[in-house]
Amino acid sequence: MNVKQAANVLDLIEFFAQHRQPATLAEIARHFQWPRSSTFNLLGTLANRGFLYEPKARGGYYPAPLWSALVQQIESAQPIPPQLHALLQALVEETGETAVLAAASGAHAVFVDAVESPNAVRYSARPGKLVPLHLTATGRALLAQMAPADRAAVLRRATFERHTDTTLMSVAAVEKEIKRSQQRGWFEGRAEFTPDLGGVALPLQLPHRQFAVLVAGPMFRVQPRMPELVRILGRTLERHLAELPPDPAA
Repeated sequence: MNVKQAANVLDLIEFFAQHRQPATLAEIARHFQWPRSSTFNLLGTLANRGFLYEPKARGGYYPAPLWSALVQQIESAQPIPPQLHALLQALVEETGETAVLAAASGAHAVFVDAVESPNAVRYSARPGKLVPLHLTATGRALLAQMAPADRAAVLRRATFERHTDTTLMSVAAVEKEIKRSQQRGWFEGRAEFTPDLGGVALPLQLPHRQFAVLVAGPMFRVQPRMPELVRILGRTLERHLAELPPDPAA
């Protein structure tokens, strides 16, 4: 599903995040190849609601501070502990590979935080990236934390399309891999979704929150190091979880 008007607003915000300067109606319409009338209506609506403003007369539009205020209010209600970002940084320092924190979003895992490897050849991951739950180590680590009925509902809607030679092609195959991963204590990515990409993932269950932590990189570096990466991920996760503050709702 892709609602065009909603997608246009999100594209516009990403545009401003990248360019970081005001833009006129003509510049925005030209960049996206949108009709001028549609662009006028979109910008006018956002400006009328206080989400866009003109820093100087006829100088172009820019996102208003209202965005930041609303995001801060939302984030303060369900904050991601800063210790988890420190966890990702520590994993990158110890492994040399990219580290990701992910959560479930429908049929996908969404990357809520990521720290990329310093290597020139690396797994490129950024917050907001989506990967299928059933085709990735990250996703299966999240599926494993779901109640059986919830996991079954997700897998019933899954699209089994072959991406690589190792892609899992059935619900039974995914369930078998989840069970095998739970028995050995970690989840393995073997280029099932992205060619030549491997990694290890562990579930991370906090009060009222379910995450997965992934360390990933090119198969030629990661595959020979799987046992080592599992040990580093386990001990680093344990160390940083011990630093989390107690749950105030407990």
